[in-house]
Amino acid sequence: MPDDAAAARAAAEEESALSHAPVDPDVTAAYGDHPDQVIDFYVPRPGRDTAAPTALAPLVVVLHGGAWRARYDRRHVTPFAAYLARRGFVVATVEYRRGGEEGGAGAGGEGSVPPAGRWPDTFDDVAAALDALPALAGEVVPQADAGRTVLTGHSAGGHLALWAAARHVLPADAPWRTDGPAPLRGVVALAPIADFEVAEKLEVCDHAARQLLGGQGVFAERCRYADPARLLPTGIATTLVQGRADVVVPHQVAESYAEAAAKAGEVVGLTLLEDVGHFPLIDPAADACAVVAEEIAQLAW
Repeated sequence: MPDDAAAARAAAEEESALSHAPVDPDVTAAYGDHPDQVIDFYVPRPGRDTAAPTALAPLVVVLHGGAWRARYDRRHVTPFAAYLARRGFVVATVEYRRGGEEGGAGAGGEGSVPPAGRWPDTFDDVAAALDALPALAGEVVPQADAGRTVLTGHSAGGHLALWAAARHVLPADAPWRTDGPAPLRGVVALAPIADFEVAEKLEVCDHAARQLLGGQGVFAERCRYADPARLLPTGIATTLVQGRADVVVPHQVAESYAEAAAKAGEVVGLTLLEDVGHFPLIDPAADACAVVAEEIAQLAW
């Protein structure tokens, strides 16, 4: 458990990140029939944070966090999406089905904690969204260059970003497996829940990873389909950005993923930010957010 000072700082960081007014997208497109199967698009907004873009701009795909729980939707990352659009990117923010409602019993046996995610719906949605995205972007945001796509996500969304980039190395019987790697410039995962075994030992987000997979009885079996640390190497450029002071998803989770990648023969970048917690990575008012944007730019441009 964090000490009082760490907890107070974490609360202040969260309050700052969530204090920004939601930013409406330029256009929203559906990738399925469920209300949550939608993608918000933001077009580049040059003139403040960047010079005027060329005819085509890199596409940044954002997967939001929130422990895969229904009470957290894509609205809390709309200021982050708008921030990236001001840096010259086309931004696509993906919504997906998440776990039950506030106060519902968790599948992982956590009593009043609402369940995290839906098996297999959450994974179905992310796979479907990424498969549909190039065509959708071409239709609704013609200035998007799908050939320069960077995938990013925060916390639980960081997990989904790493997972989506690893679909070609899923077990052969996985319904989401692809024949080859996704056409990505790379992945920038922000404080990701990247190693389920370590996350469970640290009780990250009230055992959200265990709930996502359906509970303790199926956790071990389903990890081979869902745990990014077991889906290596991917052959896709990957960078993790993590605050050392993060008490929500501690830095040991990201470090374990990077170590697993190294053992698999793959180099994964790990940027550890001193005196930074969980939420500054997606807070446009925080210096850490500028670091994130630069990591994305290094892959995209």
